[in-house]
Amino acid sequence: MVSLTNNLRGTMSVGVLRFDKVTVVDTTCGQIERFVSPDVATVEDPPERIGMVRTMYRQCGIDPTKTRPSSEALLRRLRRGDPFPRINTLVDVCNACSVQTLLPYGLYDLDRIIGAVELRLGQQGEAYPGIRKGMVHVEGRPALFDTDGPFGNPTSDSARTMVTFKTCCVLLVVYAPWLFDHSELRAVLDLTAERVVNAAGGEESGRWVI
Repeated sequence: MVSLTNNLRGTMSVGVLRFDKVTVVDTTCGQIERFVSPDVATVEDPPERIGMVRTMYRQCGIDPTKTRPSSEALLRRLRRGDPFPRINTLVDVCNACSVQTLLPYGLYDLDRIIGAVELRLGQQGEAYPGIRKGMVHVEGRPALFDTDGPFGNPTSDSARTMVTFKTCCVLLVVYAPWLFDHSELRAVLDLTAERVVNAAGGEESGRWVI
């Protein structure tokens, strides 16, 4: 379902989940609080896992203090006392899992992805319209690509493949440092799959650790 190019091996690995027949609705009151540990916003900075993700970014030539991994950006938001962003059941649960595991997540509408998916470094001029933001440029940065071009990275995802209330099949990607133990990554997928099905129904129809 997702391939990893050789130039990212030694830097990144990914855990991938596919879900079919999900139901995406508005987030109900208390939905996120059910999934987030109450002390998650008080984690010491930087815990080992945040440090590993920052190192992964630096190995890709990205300054993680300027372009932050999505997981760290969410954690910083909570520490400021800001509320969790409320989007929909699937996005919110993935955000909760991301801030708890301290790993960047990507969530994509599978019906909007065309052809095979590859995680590789972006080339000159490659970019996509971000969700509620301008163009996201991925030159020299790790990003997911399909036949139509880039659509996601560990910092931000594209408007083209964003999950909406019409989404019924999703591709979920957990971006992890290369040295992150695969048994731990499988445990992250176990946690994520349980919570996704709990929140949005459907069924897990595929799983890969690459």
